[in-house]
Amino acid sequence: MTLFLRALFLLVALSASGSAFATETRQPVPLSDDGLHIQPWFLVSLLNLRDDLREAQEAGKRFAVVWEQRGCPYCRDMHEINFAMSPIADYVRENFVMVQLNLFGSREVTDLDGQVLPERDLARKWGIVFTPTILYFPEMVADGNKRSGRDLAVAQMPGYFRPFHFLAMFRYVREKRYADIHFQRYLAEQAPELQRALGVGLQ
Repeated sequence: MTLFLRALFLLVALSASGSAFATETRQPVPLSDDGLHIQPWFLVSLLNLRDDLREAQEAGKRFAVVWEQRGCPYCRDMHEINFAMSPIADYVRENFVMVQLNLFGSREVTDLDGQVLPERDLARKWGIVFTPTILYFPEMVADGNKRSGRDLAVAQMPGYFRPFHFLAMFRYVREKRYADIHFQRYLAEQAPELQRALGVGLQ
């Protein structure tokens, strides 16, 4: 068995053990008026994404947008399992500015290309199909940019990831490894360190 295949086998085991650990620590999370689970450290945004990205840049953080919808069980798991784990919540809060959007929402959002659309129309424009979906953006966008958020995103989490892979994606973006390595290879490379960060074993 090659080193890469052994690393992938390790990742499967880590994912299972990380999920079991997280299930024991599930914590109820309050809902917003539109039925979305909320984190107190999500950005309270005026929904001009260019301004939000600029705010993240000025804070020395990366910018991400998470799409959710009312009644989404995987969104609930993201909040009650993943974000209930301190290593994950602390890392994301300290390194990212996150804006939450509603897949079927009606609030007006200014896209990174300057177009103003209701959330539900922006979701169609960006091709959002699953919730939760998280898009990660570059550190800065040039003035006069005409490209939409969908085109500018440097990485995407298309659906619910278990804790191990979830944390790995945020680290992958923060470390800008998307510029030189595929996410799956990053997972294999970082498996021991991520195991220590989440405090999971291989029972």
